Amino acid sequence: MNDIIPTRSFNLAYLIADSVFVLAFVLALILAKRKVTLLWSLFGGVLYWIVDFVYFYLISQSRTIYVDGVLADAWTTCLVLIWMSLSYGITNFAFIWLCLSKDKRLPYWIGSIIAWWLLAPLFLNVPSVTIKTMRTTSAYHYPMLVILLVGYALFIVWDQVKNKAKWNTLPLFLKLNVIGISVQLLWEAALFIGGIRPHNELSYQTLIVDSLIETNLGMPYIFFIHLFVYRRFQEDGKRVVNRGSEA
Repeated sequence: MNDIIPTRSFNLAYLIADSVFVLAFVLALILAKRKVTLLWSLFGGVLYWIVDFVYFYLISQSRTIYVDGVLADAWTTCLVLIWMSLSYGITNFAFIWLCLSKDKRLPYWIGSIIAWWLLAPLFLNVPSVTIKTMRTTSAYHYPMLVILLVGYALFIVWDQVKNKAKWNTLPLFLKLNVIGISVQLLWEAALFIGGIRPHNELSYQTLIVDSLIETNLGMPYIFFIHLFVYRRFQEDGKRVVNRGSEA
């Protein structure tokens, strides 16, 4: 895992069109009254930016961005990472949250996200400013693995206590892993198919390792947050009424 250097190359036209899609997706959540999902998705975008710009770029210095072959300064890097973080943070967190919620329109939400990921790079390959991002992984993949193992260990302990050690953890355990792995796998595969990821051995390694770890590590923690939120709020943001306490 130490030698994996995820790389993406895309143009300004793709960045602009993707921004429009994300705004349209956010508007669709608003119109569909998915307030909790929307807030969670926006939180995901901000969280991605904090991790990517503050940690990867400023602290660990493992993130670099080139614009037309020239190393970008901090301000340009910040702007590019705001777009990247909001784009993938909003869509990834919405993908996960809607799956956990078993949203009645889940096929439409997920279908629109996946279709955009797959089709946008293919139709937006036009001459434009070229942006290339690179990120080394040696500084954080093993800590990520530890976070993943701790999270799932806590989930198993919680489930056994909740169900009085009946050992029926497996179905939900598998569900969390399927969601966590599939969202990253679909995203990485779309980048690869669309030519945003280069077609080389490093991209194959990135697809496998990132899919197993990077998003999946958060699934146990997101599950607990989801459980906590919906015990107190409805999807439209209104508080859950305790029927037993009504006069």
